[in-house]
Amino acid sequence: MDSANTKLYLQNCYMLKENERLRKAAVLLNQENQALLSELKHRLARSSSPSPGAAPGDGNNAAVTAAAAPDRYTGSPVQVQDKAAPKAN
Repeated sequence: MDSANTKLYLQNCYMLKENERLRKAAVLLNQENQALLSELKHRLARSSSPSPGAAPGDGNNAAVTAAAAPDRYTGSPVQVQDKAAPKAN
């Protein structure tokens, strides 16, 4: 019985250590995602305002669509910017 308890204790210690490692990885991923989301919002805000001298509909502003999937950490929808197709001459 004592060896079974020792084995379970060691397994529990391993799981606690693994959970801590995964928690740290999740925190780092969340920070990276927040930075990427901030950069994306900045780019969307910049691309939504037309540049001076640009004619409306000249292809400089890419279409913006809202993604159907919510952000995994905040539950809020994430904005996604489609790349503009190159102009045919």
